[in-house]
Amino acid sequence: MPQRKTEDLHTSARGLDMRPVEEIGAVLLSGQLDALRAVSGATAEIARGGQLMAQTVRAGQQLVYAAAGSSGLMAMADACELAGTFGLPPERTRILMAGGIPTSSAMPGDTEDDAQEAQNAAAIIGKGDAVILLSASGRTPYPLTIAAIARDRGAHVICIANNPDTPLLELADVAICLPTPPEVISGSTRMGAGTAQKAALNMMSTIMGVALGHVHDGMMVNLYADNDKLRDRAARMVADIASVPHADAIEALAKAEGRVKPAVLLAMGAPNLTLAENLLTKADGRLRAAMAALHSHA
Repeated sequence: MPQRKTEDLHTSARGLDMRPVEEIGAVLLSGQLDALRAVSGATAEIARGGQLMAQTVRAGQQLVYAAAGSSGLMAMADACELAGTFGLPPERTRILMAGGIPTSSAMPGDTEDDAQEAQNAAAIIGKGDAVILLSASGRTPYPLTIAAIARDRGAHVICIANNPDTPLLELADVAICLPTPPEVISGSTRMGAGTAQKAALNMMSTIMGVALGHVHDGMMVNLYADNDKLRDRAARMVADIASVPHADAIEALAKAEGRVKPAVLLAMGAPNLTLAENLLTKADGRLRAAMAALHSHA
């Protein structure tokens, strides 16, 4: 088996344990920054992945994240934010993690080799789903097994790995290689590789949100406001986009049952919620197009 860069020893790691703690911190930060630079060569593939995710959501299919270990934690962090940030129905986003989602600080390592568990977990995958698979090495049996099953079932397969020319990337419809340098702590892919994976996932899911019309001028206009902070954010968005006082924004949000997009249209003069919703439906959920249609309607 060829040597993997994620298992090599970093050039700055020799004598690390004998250095002043401030110098150790600087070396660790440098490793993180180098890992992020590895993402820059994959922006086109990341964009393709985000567009494919948006296509899947529009078709009413599932997004399925699958990984093991640290990669699984990165996948879970992205997946769990989609409902709150972009208003995606939580039941349409699934997380498959070797050994199951941790309920304590214990996360066994042997589960990543369990191909049978992977086969069982993959039972939820169907034709047209988008399956996002992660593995720093690109050879982990758990995501490899799920990737092969997903391909056989006609799902869209998006793979992220930190080593090039690996089996996981070969199974992908969209192959995202993040060639991070060796870890400062050799093999500890929760560090640089994990940072690069999280950046790529954040970019990909945000591109999805933009493609779905859930971002307007950098604002998450399809958020689910379920706490005071988010309710205040929603009101500020409505006030900003519709150019109305804060009190009017709060009133419009109440009429729109807390939903930002129809609230903006109500604040701009839509006579009722039904018309606001119809304009959004005709605009495929895109607020800017619905606002233009409202001006024409007026």
